[in-house]
Amino acid sequence: MIKYSVGDLFNNKGKVLSLSIITGKEGFSRTIVQPEINRLGLALTGHFTHFPAEQIHIWGAAEQTYAQKLSPETRLKVFKDLINSYSQMPCIIVTKDFQPPEELIDLCGEYKLPLMKTSGQTSEFLINLYLALEEQLAPSIQMHGVLVEIYGLGVLITGESGIGKSECALELIKRGHMLVADDIVKIRRRTRGILVGSAEKIISHHIEVRGLGIIDVQSIFGLGAIMNSAKIELVVKLEEWNLIQEYDRLGIEEKVTNILGTNIPEIIMPVRQGRNLAVLLEIAALNQRLKQSGHYSAKLLNEKLIREMAPDRVREKKEGND
Repeated sequence: MIKYSVGDLFNNKGKVLSLSIITGKEGFSRTIVQPEINRLGLALTGHFTHFPAEQIHIWGAAEQTYAQKLSPETRLKVFKDLINSYSQMPCIIVTKDFQPPEELIDLCGEYKLPLMKTSGQTSEFLINLYLALEEQLAPSIQMHGVLVEIYGLGVLITGESGIGKSECALELIKRGHMLVADDIVKIRRRTRGILVGSAEKIISHHIEVRGLGIIDVQSIFGLGAIMNSAKIELVVKLEEWNLIQEYDRLGIEEKVTNILGTNIPEIIMPVRQGRNLAVLLEIAALNQRLKQSGHYSAKLLNEKLIREMAPDRVREKKEGND
């Protein structure tokens, strides 16, 4: 399980989310385990059924208005019941710069429960916070390969070391496509199984080419040649041409590879002298985009050939020739 604390959220995203600490900083070590966020809402009425204690809890306009109608004694009881019953709460965040009740501030300080606030509107803040948490808590792996965006399609190039992945990527960049990551690709699985790849920060926007060394792609080709991240929609595996092995020549059967539980279309691309890999990858990317729009060239041609070879069709042609 990925460990991401309230302190990590405050330190990494505090400025972006306009967060400030009210009290309970001693509880910054509390762990956030999921990106989902909960409005306190019914919990303030004492209704705790299905209360998601492990989520970050938001205090907005509805909570502020309701709490103001309660007596100090009732507020104290409600807040104490809430915090005592769900001690694993990561934190509470107050939106729209509301001043939370003193009873809540005192109890959060006493129980070392981080209480923060933001100037953001509740609905907008919920979206931004969720995206920030999802980015950090999404399942992730690192893969050896090169990630490029070709005609708007994220293509992960894999294969043995020295097969020519970086050289192929360099040619693609020269042809106007964009580099995301070289050598080490960080992959995160986002909502609905979407895979997003990026580079390690320290080596981002660089390519290692044997014989040339490290190349700064941004400095040579400009900002238009790089991207910070891309959705992975196709995997192309480069391998040495094997005369014994039979390679797909029709493209009817689609191969997939599983990454973090998501199946991604995969093409096995044999490499030998004289093949222009950059052009082949461009065509592969365009063909994949056609498939995404529902147009399968190989299947359509196959169906056409089958119709042409049907007995009735052959008989018609024969009679026509006679």
